[in-house]
Amino acid sequence: MMIPTILAATWCDGLFAFTGETRHQELAGQAVRALAPDRRGGALAIIDGHALCRRTPQGEWSTIATSEFRLSCAVAVDDVIYVGTDDARVLRVSANDKIDPLGGFDAVAGRDTWYAGSALINGQLVGPPLGIRSITATSDGAVLLANVHVGGIPRSTDGGLTWQPTIDVNSDVHEVCAHPIHPSIVIAASAIGLCISRDGGATWTIEQEGLHASYCSAVAFSGNDILVAASADHFATQGAVYRRPINGEYPLARVSGGLPEWIEGIADTGCIASLESALVVADKAGNLYVSADAGSTWSCRANDLPNMSSVLIV
Repeated sequence: MMIPTILAATWCDGLFAFTGETRHQELAGQAVRALAPDRRGGALAIIDGHALCRRTPQGEWSTIATSEFRLSCAVAVDDVIYVGTDDARVLRVSANDKIDPLGGFDAVAGRDTWYAGSALINGQLVGPPLGIRSITATSDGAVLLANVHVGGIPRSTDGGLTWQPTIDVNSDVHEVCAHPIHPSIVIAASAIGLCISRDGGATWTIEQEGLHASYCSAVAFSGNDILVAASADHFATQGAVYRRPINGEYPLARVSGGLPEWIEGIADTGCIASLESALVVADKAGNLYVSADAGSTWSCRANDLPNMSSVLIV
């Protein structure tokens, strides 16, 4: 199978598109983050913090909506797009591109216990603000799940009107991802391991067996398997990618077949992506690893990309 187009967004220098042996840059000099499928064969992205934009399969960009809030992530559900913000809000963009805050998210139980995921490094406070780090919807569109950093995974079953807390806030979740076909299966990467839900995100189990460290930063599905990235902490100089079948009692096993035993730095939120049998992993050092056979074999597609924020296969 030929690998489809791979999009690699960066925090400071636009987006790089890889198709076959070609590579070209789009939106040079701009901050692009939170790539997500638009359910039309194209992609959604947050550009320069305040614009929700769409990329067509032909590589043409347009702005869907802008906001005074700093945007962080998005998910498309039918004709509606839900957008997370860096100050822990959820916005709803309707089919006519009207963008409105969802007041119910501001009232979720336990919100007063959320806190920013910052750390003191060499006397300097670093790290992301309290915000929505990722957002997903089950394959039937019935459930929305927003990963707050640090605030657990609030869940909505009524299109975002009301929300309920699920996993413990101190699980320190970094990404949540719903299965593309099975609405009951949801996974999340947290500081205490791989989180798995088999009831649409209502309840969670935590798995660590097989990991060299419990700090997990990114997750994705590959067919009947789960992929998860783990490292010692967010600032680790190396990490590893693991997999396990969705069903059954299996420990996590390190991905091999040409993917390095240790990637350079972590694979952060949004930096593992899949589409059918194609996979891509991006690490902090600017390496982009791709597989066309569901992870049996890998190759390095690029090793000089600037600070990637997310990847997507379209």
